[in-house]
Amino acid sequence: MRIAVAILAILALASSPMAAAQDAVQSRFYLASDGIRLHYLEAGPSTGHTIVFVPGWTMPAWIWQPQLRAFAPRYHVVAFDPRGQGDSDAPAWGYEPKRRGQDIAELVANLAPVPVLLVGWSLGVLDTLAYVRAHGDLMVAGLVLVDNSVGEEPPPPPRRHRPGPVMPHAIAMHRFVTGMFLSRQSDDYLDRLTQATLRTPEAASRALLAYPMPRSYWRSAIYSTDKPVLYVVRPGWLAEQAANLAHNRPGTQIAVFQGAGHALFVDDAVRFNALLAGFMTRTVWP
Repeated sequence: MRIAVAILAILALASSPMAAAQDAVQSRFYLASDGIRLHYLEAGPSTGHTIVFVPGWTMPAWIWQPQLRAFAPRYHVVAFDPRGQGDSDAPAWGYEPKRRGQDIAELVANLAPVPVLLVGWSLGVLDTLAYVRAHGDLMVAGLVLVDNSVGEEPPPPPRRHRPGPVMPHAIAMHRFVTGMFLSRQSDDYLDRLTQATLRTPEAASRALLAYPMPRSYWRSAIYSTDKPVLYVVRPGWLAEQAANLAHNRPGTQIAVFQGAGHALFVDDAVRFNALLAGFMTRTVWP
């Protein structure tokens, strides 16, 4: 009963006057070890437990706005712009998992010497697992992996190649963005999000879709840690991966979101935030 009350209190705080004072989002930068300036958004009390949100392919940090608003009243909340995305620098190099995992390691080290909850979505799942694979879980309080493969069985279905003329990059990105949602998003929001994706150089966007790692690389990463894991997916083959992960890795928590698009934390933000709040208060930081 006390846990349920705590979860409701977390979500209710987001709309309170106190929340308005606490959740002002600050824009921050840090310098990666290869000299690239990387950006993140920060909100909430610096003394609170830290949540780090890692977005997907070409996406900006601000796509996590529903979570920044919901959790800043109680938690130290950070949303990351990986290199080539959002307001981070876009160099000609570094678009592979080891460097991207290193960027997360340096972000975490820059924040505070305490373990953080890492929430990765889409490509951010792979970047988060690359971090764990290379750097271990000493600075990890838990993992939330959202709507991408973790290398479990079954493998993703093969992609169908459709012959025809190559679509202009800007049009392809707009279609990709609009396809991430099942709920109605405003034209202004979709246009703004599309423009954000176009900050990623086209060559870099292609490199990010072709990580040169076998599926076993990601699977070994998630099985290497005994920290709490929440795996959130949509129905289909990812739900089958989730069921197998829960069976083979006891203690793993899974959730399958019906009626939501790939950006399910936006499409169904209320459910996602409640799920995340419960995971944190019951499992990560009870």
